[in-house]
Amino acid sequence: MSLLRVYARFLAGVGAWLLGAGAATGGSLLAVSVLGQGLAPAPSQQLTETAVNRALASEAAEATQSASPRPPVSTSATPLVPRAKKTSPAPSAPAPAPQSTAAVLTSIGGTVVAGCQGAGAYLVSWSPAQEYGVDQVVRGPATTAQVTFTGSRKLVTMDISCSGGAPSASTTVRNWRDE
Repeated sequence: MSLLRVYARFLAGVGAWLLGAGAATGGSLLAVSVLGQGLAPAPSQQLTETAVNRALASEAAEATQSASPRPPVSTSATPLVPRAKKTSPAPSAPAPAPQSTAAVLTSIGGTVVAGCQGAGAYLVSWSPAQEYGVDQVVRGPATTAQVTFTGSRKLVTMDISCSGGAPSASTTVRNWRDE
C-alpha cells in the first residue's frame, strides 16, 4: 500500500506542477498582450500623394484669404470732425505675398514634402521608408534643399530644387560598398 501512496503523491505533484506552469504561461501571455496594446501606437491611415497635395492647396488658399486687408480700428475718444474731401486716387491693394507651392516627392529611401518660395526650395517634412533612417538634412530655403536616407546597404540622397515654381527631386542611390 505504501507504494500506491507514493505513486499517487507523485502523480498529484506532477499534475500540480503542470497546472501551475500552464497558469503562469497563460498569465504572462495575457500581461504581455495588454502591455503591447498600451505601448504600441495606434494604427494610422497613410495619406496618398493626392490627399497631401489637396490639403496643402487648401491651406495655401486659407492663408491667402486671411491676408486680406482690414480697415483700421480707431481707439481714440475724441469726436470725429468732418473734413473737406480730398480728391485722391483710391488706395491700392497691398502686393500679394509670394505664393508657395508644395509637393510630395518619393524615393526608395523615403518621402519628402517640399515647397518653393522666392528664396528657393525648402523641406516641409521628411519621412524615411521602412528599414531606412535620416542621416543628414539641409532644410532650406536654399537653391537646393537636401535629405539623405541611410539603409543597411544603401545611401539615398534627394536634392530638391525649384523649377518653374514647383519642387522637383534629383535622387542619387549609392551602395555602401561604393564608399
